[in-house]
Formats: sequence, C-alpha cells, structure tokens
Amino acid sequence: MADLQALADAVIKGDRNTVVKLTQQALAEGVPPQDVLYKGLVAGMDVIGKRFKANEVYVPEVLIAARAMKGGMEVLEPKLKAAGVQPIGTVVLGTVKGDLHDIGKNLVGMMLTGGGLKVVDIGIDVPAEKFVEACRSNSAQVCALSALLTTTMPQMAIVVKALKDAGVKVKTIIGGAPVTQNYANEIGADGYAPDAASAVDVTKKLIAC
Repeated sequence: MADLQALADAVIKGDRNTVVKLTQQALAEGVPPQDVLYKGLVAGMDVIGKRFKANEVYVPEVLIAARAMKGGMEVLEPKLKAAGVQPIGTVVLGTVKGDLHDIGKNLVGMMLTGGGLKVVDIGIDVPAEKFVEACRSNSAQVCALSALLTTTMPQMAIVVKALKDAGVKVKTIIGGAPVTQNYANEIGADGYAPDAASAVDVTKKLIAC
C-alpha cells in the first residue's frame, strides 16, 4: 500500500523526484486523490510551515519543499478535478501598486497552495481596480495584499476601501515587512500575517468564519 507518510517526508526534504514518483504510485494503487493531497502533500507542507514559524527552517528550505510539492500537484491536479475535489477556498494574491517586490508574495502563494487553497496570483504593482476585478471574477473568499515598502502601504487602504465600495464580499489579509496588526486595524483589513506560514492559518480562519 502507498506510504503517504513517505510522501509527506519527501515534501519536507524537498525531494521533488521522490514526491512525483510516490504521488504517481499512490494514484496507481487506487489511493483517493484527496488523501494523496491532504495526508501526503499538504501534511508535508504543514510541517514545513510549523518549522518556518519556529525559525527551524528558512526561506530557501520552504521554496525547495514548495517546489517538490508542486511536482506532486502537477500529477495530482487532473485526478482531483476528475474526482470533483474542490479547494477549501480561493485567494486572490498580489503586491500593491507601486511595489515591485514578489519573493514574499510568491512564498505566501506557495504556502497557501500547500494548505489546500486555490491561489490566483495577479502579480506585482497591482492597482486597486485589478484586485476588485480579480476577486469578483474568481468568486474569491480572501484577498491577500503584500507591500514591502512604507511608501506603498497606503495602497493597501485604497484596495480595502475599493473592495468595500464595489460591494465585493471578500475578506482582506495584509502582510509585508513594514506592515503591522495595528495598520491592519487602522485600514479595516480583516487579517494580518507576519509571515507566510501564519498567512495560511489566518486565511483558513477567515474562510471558516
């Protein structure tokens, strides 16, 4: 029988080839696609997320694990669709207008995908109207905003207001080096995450409430 713990361990180690091989093997043995996803790939990324929060691993290890998980997801996605397995929610993710940073955003995107969420990454230097349109057209539950500069942080307030003014029913979460919980409270954002692993926890809570 397929060893889903070995699959999770391969994700943790960042061993992409083994992740792909074990994913294929599990599916060939008739393991349900959602079990391969949650007990294998997501379980591995959960461990990486916890270790990242505890400063036991750093960004390079997270990126390597995420790349390994992506290899498994490429094999798994057609099977998940065929089985009618839905992601637990949809998140629109982007770096706000005037800000060209994307490493933090990309890391958050990988961690959210690893948490079983569908991520619609709309890139960097994104104006408020593009966030509104993407949230509306993808029926997103959460809109995640990133800013790495104090000068671009005010754009977060503009996006939060634009979403409310447009009547888009979506929860907002913000993050980035200069961003704080106080700033989230000030602009009326629904959540704040200090790092990529926390972003997964906060996003799941926002979807659940």
